[in-house]
Amino acid sequence: MSDPPYRATVIDAGVGNLANLARALAAVGAEAEVTEDPRRVEAARCLLLPGVGAFAPPRERLAASGLEEALRAALDRGAALLGVCVGYQLLFEGSEEFGDTPGLGLLPGWVTALPEGLPRPHIGWNRLHDMADHPLLAGLPAEPHVYFVHGFAPDGVPGEAVLARATHGRAFPAVAGRGRVLGTQFHPEKSGAAGLRILGNFLALAHDGESGEAPWS
Repeated sequence: MSDPPYRATVIDAGVGNLANLARALAAVGAEAEVTEDPRRVEAARCLLLPGVGAFAPPRERLAASGLEEALRAALDRGAALLGVCVGYQLLFEGSEEFGDTPGLGLLPGWVTALPEGLPRPHIGWNRLHDMADHPLLAGLPAEPHVYFVHGFAPDGVPGEAVLARATHGRAFPAVAGRGRVLGTQFHPEKSGAAGLRILGNFLALAHDGESGEAPWS
């Protein structure tokens, strides 16, 4: 009998193409559940936090719905978390979009606007560079192209937390992480083979770390 599939819980914070992410997770061997139930989030071991649009609405929903408390409880109990796009931005200390809004503070840094002078928002394929030797990025080609949709990006992130950068007006952390908290500014579910590889790597990391340890940090 084959091993059971990976299990992944996608947090519904009211924004984001959840169905596309769930389909991508299924393509790399996960049984994906999309939920807005704090009890399901708190019990999960492998969490993904997607988002699109502005920073404030999902931030407010997380705080008001009990999802933030559940997410923090899951992390305290050893869960792994991958933020995607705005869900990635929410991991940081805050954002300047439409006025300063505090973030979850799980990663150091602040989300600021991309510079003027190039199209904004930054939409389309761009390459990753300055890639760290980290299991989340294992098996990727040198400087893979991935798909972005954003006008803001983290800034002031310590070098040890930056796993890969991309450049659009300025170099910015396109992948960042610390311990069991990881994230991508781009959409892995829209990034072809490279994105699927990242999702598969995250699933493996999350399940390898079910003891609560983060041996890859």
